[in-house]
Amino acid sequence: MSALPSVSIDVRELTKRYGATEAVRGISFSVTAGEIFGLIGPNGAGKTTTLECILGLRRPDSGAITIEGIDAIAHPEQAKTRVGALLQAATLQDKITPREALRFYASFYREPARVEDLIERFQLKEKADAAFDSLSSGQRQRLFLALAYVNDPSLVVLDEPTAGLDPQARRELHQIIREMRAVGRTVLLSTHYLEEAEALCDRTGILHGGRIVALAPPAELIASAKTVSRVSVKTTHPLDDATVRTLPGVVSVRSQESGWLIGTTQANQTVVELMRELDANNNGLLDLQIRRPSLEDVFLELTERAWNATEQEEIQP
Repeated sequence: MSALPSVSIDVRELTKRYGATEAVRGISFSVTAGEIFGLIGPNGAGKTTTLECILGLRRPDSGAITIEGIDAIAHPEQAKTRVGALLQAATLQDKITPREALRFYASFYREPARVEDLIERFQLKEKADAAFDSLSSGQRQRLFLALAYVNDPSLVVLDEPTAGLDPQARRELHQIIREMRAVGRTVLLSTHYLEEAEALCDRTGILHGGRIVALAPPAELIASAKTVSRVSVKTTHPLDDATVRTLPGVVSVRSQESGWLIGTTQANQTVVELMRELDANNNGLLDLQIRRPSLEDVFLELTERAWNATEQEEIQP
């Protein structure tokens, strides 16, 4: 594969309306070649509409989209040669087999990837000749990823790739996505699973109401959160209120069954001093949990409303 430009996708002031509804409101972002970039937000935030505009499935009302230096709005067919995609609504005929589907899709391209290599790479060997309707959800998603790879793309676009999968299948797909980056592919994905974005993405853009309200690596977004860490502790003998409140960094305390929930700006120091206090008084530790700020906390701060993964998906005609 030839050398890629430093910017794989560049989106500028993208807007898209469906009647009176403005699904995407002037968003801008770029994706560096070789990174995993995530658009995160609840259903209805504008993720799918944004990806469909990038893929040429919908024409934006205004804005610019460049894919590896190609104007994707003016030259959509040329841009599509660089891209593989997995969409939420993907499906196949019930009785087609993975091998048949891969051969069929490969026939559309001048220089496709080898079908047997795709079967091996996406762990489809045991089910290569089984009917599509006999595949599990995880196997179907692996097949759709393999189909997205048929044209040997440098950019892979994934719309909610693990939605509806069980934990094991989700972990398997996460590993496949990481391997895409490891071999130099660029991955643009959308997800409403915040833990998924934290685990996979080099950078994330938080979408809310059709706008990007924050854009940075997950660790930077979390570090910027105003939410304090929370320490939940249970001990053999109850700790008194005064002892808990004088621990370093403590800004809030709340009693709970057999223990305390402590809000702290210095979680490490709080826990260290708490252990010293327990040792000094021969008090046993029954349970200790630390919850640091997360992307959900960042979202709550930015949007001032609860994360709701079951919101109505963006309106589509």
